[in-house]
Amino acid sequence: MVKYEDLNIYKEGHAFVLEAYNITFKFPEHEINNLTSQIRRASVSMPLNITEGSTRSSKKEFLQFLNYAYGSCKELEVLFSLSKDLKYIPNDEYLFFYDRINKLSRMIFKFVDILRKDINKKMYFKNVDFR
Repeated sequence: MVKYEDLNIYKEGHAFVLEAYNITFKFPEHEINNLTSQIRRASVSMPLNITEGSTRSSKKEFLQFLNYAYGSCKELEVLFSLSKDLKYIPNDEYLFFYDRINKLSRMIFKFVDILRKDINKKMYFKNVDFR
């Protein structure tokens, strides 16, 4: 089992949640049940899925939760784009969050790729007849 606290993707995701909460405190009050809530939910979803996946008994199960975390990153891209277009955040803050989301997406994608390769390698050797 992997200790989630040791994973860089968890640490980056956790830090992102704090940044996302800070920025959404500036959003209009009428967005509290919409955009603000969606950004916070998708942000929190990343480290939660990384954590939950790390407790699973197989790499294949972990992979599933990492895919959920990656999906949350993609949701956040749209949510922050909408926030910029609605003028809730200035362009420089949007670019900051866009870069952070891209970094997280790449990190998660790379981790997914490593796990997939490891799973496929083990499956290959499992199916090879060495007689």
